[in-house]
Amino acid sequence: MDALPVIDLAPALEGSAADRGSLAKRIGSACEETGFLVIANHRLPWPLVDDAFAVSREFFALAVEEKLRYAADDPATPRGYTAFKSKNLGRTYGLDTPPDLREQYFIGPLDADPTAWAAYPGADRFYSANIWPQCLPAYRRVFSTLYREMETLSVELMRLFALALDLDERYFDDKIDRHFSTLPSNHYPEVPTQVAPEQRRAGAHTDFGSLTILAIDGAAGGLQVELPGRGWTEVQPPPECFIVNLGDMMARWTGDRWRSTVHRVANSADGSAAGGPR
Repeated sequence: MDALPVIDLAPALEGSAADRGSLAKRIGSACEETGFLVIANHRLPWPLVDDAFAVSREFFALAVEEKLRYAADDPATPRGYTAFKSKNLGRTYGLDTPPDLREQYFIGPLDADPTAWAAYPGADRFYSANIWPQCLPAYRRVFSTLYREMETLSVELMRLFALALDLDERYFDDKIDRHFSTLPSNHYPEVPTQVAPEQRRAGAHTDFGSLTILAIDGAAGGLQVELPGRGWTEVQPPPECFIVNLGDMMARWTGDRWRSTVHRVANSADGSAAGGPR
């Protein structure tokens, strides 16, 4: 983990304004140098993350026919189930790569009203009602709670970002109060025996928004970040820590002062084609 800084948020959440300012400087340095950092002592209860992993595994273990019942009618709407090999992140980055070796389940804002966005063509899909797996009632309970916790943590991180940019710490509050953030669960099944050249669990890409908060299970083989001077570097955070990375919107807001760094999900830890479920 020497590749990414581990930021202890406790001083910011419990300390003085001076503590927050000092921590914000460390965060700003990480955002300029790599666009990736790891956060510890974030106050989000980790048993809730464990519960989210558990209900996700239950859902993804269902038969494909059952999972497809919870897919959105419009494939461009980030809600519900998206099937294995149905997306291609590499192409969002201009690469001609095969489909990604993953399946996902998306939820979005819990109180969104798509009719409020009728005047903005195409916006309504990002505020669509959530699709919940009726066969697994715990999914809605767990992910609704986790979504609220993630919203709280995101606001705190954006305030620290503002301080790091020498702005009032509430500068971003009215920029994110109508966000359409998604909370997807990503399942990477065991890698097939035969995969196409350059086919990975998720192709090389940058994220689109302001920030991403990522929880990773302990399975081997996963996130790789293209770090300056180091090339592709595997990242596995310490227990009960989140990875945070910047997206294209934050790079644009800062005039590319902060990085939206390319990353991917590898098929295995050693670079071979094979990899167990993750």
